[in-house]
Amino acid sequence: MPALPKRNTGVVGFVLLYLAFCISYIDRAAISLALAQIGKDFDLQAADLGIVISAFFLGYAVMQVPGGWLSDRFGSKYVVIITIAMWSLFTAFTSIAWSLGSLLAIRFIFGIAEGGFPPASIRAVAELFKRDSRPKMSALLLSSNYAGSMIAPLIMAPLILWLGWRHAFNAIGFAGILFALVYFVVVPHIGRAADTGVTKSTASRTPMRELMKNPLLWQLMVVWFGLSCVNKGLDSWMPLYLLQQRGLDLKAVGMLTPIPFVLATIATAIGGWVMTTFFDEREKYLLIGSSALTGVFLYAMYKSETITALIVYQSLVYFFKSFVLASVIALPTKLLRDDQIGSGVGMVNLGGQSAGFVAPAVMGFIVSGTGSFDAAFGFLIVMTAMSVVVASTIGTTRPRLVSSPA
Repeated sequence: MPALPKRNTGVVGFVLLYLAFCISYIDRAAISLALAQIGKDFDLQAADLGIVISAFFLGYAVMQVPGGWLSDRFGSKYVVIITIAMWSLFTAFTSIAWSLGSLLAIRFIFGIAEGGFPPASIRAVAELFKRDSRPKMSALLLSSNYAGSMIAPLIMAPLILWLGWRHAFNAIGFAGILFALVYFVVVPHIGRAADTGVTKSTASRTPMRELMKNPLLWQLMVVWFGLSCVNKGLDSWMPLYLLQQRGLDLKAVGMLTPIPFVLATIATAIGGWVMTTFFDEREKYLLIGSSALTGVFLYAMYKSETITALIVYQSLVYFFKSFVLASVIALPTKLLRDDQIGSGVGMVNLGGQSAGFVAPAVMGFIVSGTGSFDAAFGFLIVMTAMSVVVASTIGTTRPRLVSSPA
């Protein structure tokens, strides 16, 4: 197939990446919506279910930096295709789980399969768009995370009720494999770093060594770890919390769960523009304010006495934490060399995805040990406070992450 014109390549590639992110979140959210049925079928407790969720995020976190490095080294296209195909395959394999052990193994490999996609997708944005557009386009792409999370319950709750959780996983896995074929046919291979304007001498350096020495990336990693504990904790446990603590049924949960993701989608979509327009060289204040407001509304959410108030406050939690996501991912696209963007984003996202392993498991053990969600929500509030403290240590002037190409 002949290469698409450059303008069309950017638009079509971006749209397909956006859809791929939505599919990944539908596949990921399926397990949270199916937890009640899976727990009943396998006779699992809350702590067991928390470990099942965390198994995915352990594998997912492990692949963040390798996935970014592979996309920097070989170009994003084939990393994107392989990750979509593999995670879809293991989504389908979830349907054949026969025990807690098999479920843990499948979900862990599922996480490894999907883990290379986020850094590869941001690397693809760097291939498709000019440097001054990358922060805004990267943040806009990440809004798909919440669009997918918003769509997921609307698709998965009816599928689980109609087909049962096993056949529902088969259906969405097959759809993902078809999408990988579409991406392979439509999007051209643009190439590795050396093909996108980075000199040979620059590409031959050791980018990871440079990145590991930079304090800003570590600070961004910790900030995003704290807010991701909120993100992953609520994504994983809110459906069960609404079912068990608030007395709703699965149909009502499927209708209410997507609402907070509307504001999250909006905040992430505009986050890169807000950062570059109003907080240029003052990004830490956006991180501090957004993290603090996330904690305030998280507390108000849990203390709310009505479902309406709970959903309103949860929507505000998702709105402000999404500015943090947009900023910590957009900053590396603004400051890193082309041949380091995938690795740098992978490094920052390692912090976020490590939270996906920690938060669901910690909350599961807390709920099992105490019989309520009180201390579990307290844990999430402490994580937002940690993010505020670390964000306050970030320098206010433009950071110099890497040396300039010769």
